[in-house]
Amino acid sequence: MESYVERPPVPGLARVVRTVWIQRTGAEAYVQRHLPTGGVEIHFPIGGPPQLVGPLTGPEIEVIPAHTTIVGVRFQPGTAPPLPAVLDDLVDQRLGLADLWGGSVDRLVEAMAGAGTPERALVALQTHLLLEFRRAASVDPLVGEAVRALMPWHSVDIDSLATHLALSASQLRRRCLHAVGVGPKVLQRTLRFQGFLALAQAGAAASGRRGADGVAGLAVDVGYADQAHLSRECLRLTGLTPRQLLGGDLERCACGHDHSASYKPFLAARGRHARFVQDGPPRRS
Repeated sequence: MESYVERPPVPGLARVVRTVWIQRTGAEAYVQRHLPTGGVEIHFPIGGPPQLVGPLTGPEIEVIPAHTTIVGVRFQPGTAPPLPAVLDDLVDQRLGLADLWGGSVDRLVEAMAGAGTPERALVALQTHLLLEFRRAASVDPLVGEAVRALMPWHSVDIDSLATHLALSASQLRRRCLHAVGVGPKVLQRTLRFQGFLALAQAGAAASGRRGADGVAGLAVDVGYADQAHLSRECLRLTGLTPRQLLGGDLERCACGHDHSASYKPFLAARGRHARFVQDGPPRRS
């Protein structure tokens, strides 16, 4: 039977990794629909060649063979592991990790194959990533601030964001393309949809703004104009309607996977925004 389990990364990777996961297929091949998240991913089949999945702008369909175990790492936008290329060259691509990291991947493949369990293999992969990030500082602090500002729950104008960061709009776009793979507007749309999925996964109740509830209410809460706006974006990003994606159940996606670890940052940001709206900004003493 196919299974997928997410968990938070080790503390040393928390600022750059959104979640780590283990996926097992059963006696039959499994059709996996990968969705844009704003970040890159490492997919590491135990005993097989690992791949880096570049930033996605639409759905990618993968057929995972039967009796396969994959450990994976999903990075925050703008925090890819050290790579010999800028991310806008890797958009919507899968590349062999050996082509990007060289001989160190062979040693890592051997270490993970001999780890004994997928859980230990995931620890080995995260340990390797900790070393890689210590050797190369690859996080652009201005892009990191832009990513935080582009999270859902608060409307941000791209030109105003660029001004806040003391950049021109073209400079902000160029830095996002290099560090994230997509421009700030595309990233904003991707993160908004991820925010909607976070609410749906958590079974969150709509706030009731504009008198909307259910899917329509969640769409408004996360920043869509209305449910039709959400439906258009869902079709563009996933190839499915919201009903097809969620299987008619607002508490889980149709695939049956639990993505709670991946969506916690979105729910935490929503909580902070709700407190800000209710209480106002902190007062200066």
